[in-house]
Amino acid sequence: MTFSPVTHVIFDMDGLLLDSEKGYDKIISSIASKYGKEYTHEVHMKILGTPEQETVRLAVELMELPITKEEFFQQYKVKIQEELKHPPLFAGAERLLKHLHKHKVPFALATSSSNEATELKTSHYKELFGLFLHKVMGSSDPEVKKGKPHPDIYLVCASRFPDKPSPSNCLVFEDAPNGVKGALAAGMQVVMVPAPEVEEELRKPATLVLNSLTEFKPEDFGLPAF
Repeated sequence: MTFSPVTHVIFDMDGLLLDSEKGYDKIISSIASKYGKEYTHEVHMKILGTPEQETVRLAVELMELPITKEEFFQQYKVKIQEELKHPPLFAGAERLLKHLHKHKVPFALATSSSNEATELKTSHYKELFGLFLHKVMGSSDPEVKKGKPHPDIYLVCASRFPDKPSPSNCLVFEDAPNGVKGALAAGMQVVMVPAPEVEEELRKPATLVLNSLTEFKPEDFGLPAF
């Protein structure tokens, strides 16, 4: 399989670098169960990777919760503080980021999280997350008009590299089908590292699918090899 060489890399965060999606699942499940509703796999797949406002809207609407979006959000915010203080890094994340940094490959973060949630989740990894040239937090950034699966966050992220690379020169790392769709819509190649429960059908659009970041070979995309 041949891929086009790239010069810049954009990373998602939750479910890709940080094992935080389990925390989000627990939060949404616990709120839903209070009202006798179930957070099903189908709803989970629709929500995965969306910005906070969209997560809240979809959760309330799809599960037909008897509360307003504002009420859901209040509970959601409190539980984030409890559940997501120190999510572990996925295998291969630190090695890949440090490798790109060492070889001066520009890379940035494009996460659907808010500034506040990103700060909380990365507080134990300040040095590692300090290696990113810039970070775009989709739930807080005024330039990101529409969240994943729309391409906005990736285009905004690419435009903030000092040399403003063409989207075709950017490689995106994602775990969520919504993120893959958005990156492809932005005209970028996408390496998908999905959770085991993501169906085969939802993996197909990705440029490359890996079981873990440890399997990634940078030279496949014209980047310096490990």
